[in-house]
Amino acid sequence: MTSGKVLFLARKVQKSLEKYLSGYVGGVRHAVAIIRGEGAYRLLKYEGGIHRVQRVPKTEKAGRIHTSTVSVAVMPQPSEIDVQISEKDLKIETKRASGAGGQHVNTTDSAVRIVHIPTGIAVESQKERSQHRNKDECMKKLRVQLYQVQLDENMAHYTSNRKLQVGTRARSEKIRTYNYPQDRVTDHRIGVSVHNLQSVLNGSEDLHALICQLLEEGWKERLWDIINNPQISQ
Repeated sequence: MTSGKVLFLARKVQKSLEKYLSGYVGGVRHAVAIIRGEGAYRLLKYEGGIHRVQRVPKTEKAGRIHTSTVSVAVMPQPSEIDVQISEKDLKIETKRASGAGGQHVNTTDSAVRIVHIPTGIAVESQKERSQHRNKDECMKKLRVQLYQVQLDENMAHYTSNRKLQVGTRARSEKIRTYNYPQDRVTDHRIGVSVHNLQSVLNGSEDLHALICQLLEEGWKERLWDIINNPQISQ
């Protein structure tokens, strides 16, 4: 895939912020975004992992560089046929929603929590006024997490030695460093550094070129897997 094609697809995807929690001293503590559109998962699947930021905070009087990290997970949104869930494996609880929403929120059991008994995975939703809609939202979240578990199990036997791991869940190793003092972004998996850090964060052609190189490396590793494990392609 060429950098131009990556840029074209990136401009076509739709982005929506589903959840955002601010940190105690600024920044982001937790966020969830949904990306829709042609090639969205293909473009972003290698973004899962630990992203490291090196900078000199405004409050740092001695000019020392501080390092912080953010853990990113990239998961495909499966359709209903991808994951089969039995009702007998579910524990469904309802409760009154908390937070914004006025009197209605405080007087109806619209919030829903679902536990998948075999795996212990729990999801909840209270963003909708309707209990039925919150249940549907919970089921969507549960399918995503169960799909992730299945995907991890299916891929674990032949991806353990890869440099590039599809980002279905955050990994412990850092994948990329954003160095503000040096105005540099380094992807540690492919050993590539680019400058103009802010431009990369803004989604410029520099970022798309980096994604293009990751996709190319991914294709090489996939081909190597097929050569050494013919059953993968079946």
